[in-house]
Amino acid sequence: MIDLRRSGDRYRGGEAEAGIESFHAFSFGPHYDPDNLRFGAILACNEERLAPGAGFDEHPHSHTEIVTWVVAGELTHRDSTGRESLVRPGDLQHLSAAGGVRHVERNDGDTPLVFVQMWLAPLSPGGDPSYAVVHGIADSTPYEIPGAGALLHVRRLAPDERTALPDAPFTYVHVVRGDIRLGEHHLGPGDSARATDERALEAVAGASTPAELLVWEMAGAERG
Repeated sequence: MIDLRRSGDRYRGGEAEAGIESFHAFSFGPHYDPDNLRFGAILACNEERLAPGAGFDEHPHSHTEIVTWVVAGELTHRDSTGRESLVRPGDLQHLSAAGGVRHVERNDGDTPLVFVQMWLAPLSPGGDPSYAVVHGIADSTPYEIPGAGALLHVRRLAPDERTALPDAPFTYVHVVRGDIRLGEHHLGPGDSARATDERALEAVAGASTPAELLVWEMAGAERG
């Protein structure tokens, strides 16, 4: 089964007057939807757009695996473990909130910042927080989130190029840029697909522009 979700149907959030625009693929904050709470391990997939100088002040997280993919600009991250970093396009950031952590996310640059942030539920709560940035992640090397039973695949496709998607109980595809065909379905930037127990799926980039996809491969038995 493939469930398509269009970019235009995302819940709008953020604070426009503060230079923050947010687009939520799942039930989030005041946008409560009991039929859209999670898919596999994924609890949130947010597209965030921060104007220069805008950001999220220090706030807490716990019992969440937070994975961030920068699309454009530079993300400044600081957290209560003492880590500070700049995350750029092509870098993958992973913050494991575990028993509790506080962090700041800002656009301290002079150009707009766009990033996709995904929250995953851990298999077990508690533990100590951890942080990592993978610079220039390769398409051929999936990033494992063992605490959530999930793998993230980054796929960059030339026009008309095709790629096999993982066979898994739950596969989540988010189109970062470009457009693709997924079976009989067409997806554009910001669209996503939630595939349950699908086999031999292929994504094919459009004929005119390259495409970039974030693909989650997940075990488990949660959806909603």
